[in-house]
Amino acid sequence: MLTLLKNAQVYAPESLGYNDLLLANDKIVEIAPSIRLDSNLDIVKVQDMAGALVAPGFVDALVHYTGGGGEGGFAHRTAELNYQDAIASGVTTMVGALGTDSITRTPVQVLGKARELSALGLTCYCYTGSYHLPVKTITGSVEQDIVLIPEMIGVGEIAISDHRASQASLQSFIELVAEARVAGLLAGKKGISFFHVGDGKRKLSMLRDIVKHSDIHISQLYATHCNRNQALFEDALDFLQEGGAIDFTTSTIPQFIEEGEVSCGLALKTILDRGLDWQRVSFSSDANASLPLFNQAGELCGMQAGQLTSLYQAALEAVQHYQIPLAMALSVISKNPAQILGLKNKGQLAKGFDADLVSLNPNTLQIEQVIAKGKTIWTAK
Repeated sequence: MLTLLKNAQVYAPESLGYNDLLLANDKIVEIAPSIRLDSNLDIVKVQDMAGALVAPGFVDALVHYTGGGGEGGFAHRTAELNYQDAIASGVTTMVGALGTDSITRTPVQVLGKARELSALGLTCYCYTGSYHLPVKTITGSVEQDIVLIPEMIGVGEIAISDHRASQASLQSFIELVAEARVAGLLAGKKGISFFHVGDGKRKLSMLRDIVKHSDIHISQLYATHCNRNQALFEDALDFLQEGGAIDFTTSTIPQFIEEGEVSCGLALKTILDRGLDWQRVSFSSDANASLPLFNQAGELCGMQAGQLTSLYQAALEAVQHYQIPLAMALSVISKNPAQILGLKNKGQLAKGFDADLVSLNPNTLQIEQVIAKGKTIWTAK
């Protein structure tokens, strides 16, 4: 099946101006100012985009497919991701993780949910493991999970600088990251190690120690929740300058902002103002995770759940409130995370890439259509 999208303003995510896009099944086969096909052929579907902005499908590096929470007991468990809620978000590629709870939720459940969502049209990957060391896996080892299970692209979400973390030794972290790296080499994957960073006093020091005391390159380490508070944010900018990759969480609640959380838009603006490498920066939603509030004694005071829709909302806020160029705002939710994670055919509109696209209203920048793997999965009513 061929799909020809005519008269689109293409953001790949860099602006390419007005172009047509030709899709063949699940791939992009051509982007050019004028593509002519015989529209009478049964295998050709033509759609006039009428000047709509067309961007890559969004890539979310942290989604809790099976829900999260439980820090306040079983009544605080958050729900798993719903497909109908997901498709309107513009996210066509996502990576699932466990969090605090690796007892009542397991890597097998995460993988099963990833396959369910993929069967319905999305592209879903997973991290093996969870917050805690020793990690829990499907096959018995991180190495075997990454090598033998196609969806497993790395290990995570591993907790550091958090009272919920395992407080494991540096050597344990080095061995884990090394195992993921070697497995990635064997499987043709990045073998990334994805770290949850809490608000503990050590901030990102564990990641620096891994690099300092091993032969592992800093590009194997990917840190999230780096906008949790001002002190962590500044430390994360130092880590970025040292060559690391950092991720900002878009799901938030007013109390977090009151306690010093840095908005994603402001975080990106600060990076640009300081001349840092914004191409190693991403946003992620932390969708369906618990957003717990703890007091100074570590007691739970309240909880809400992360939202997948917050990903694009944060990118839109960056454009509308912080004057971030649209191409950059799109890049941190598409091209950047795809490259950091090593997802070779995702996050860009280019020949040979997967046909994952989001159509945006040129005036309001609201999502109007979502195409995943060449098929329309959602349109605005």
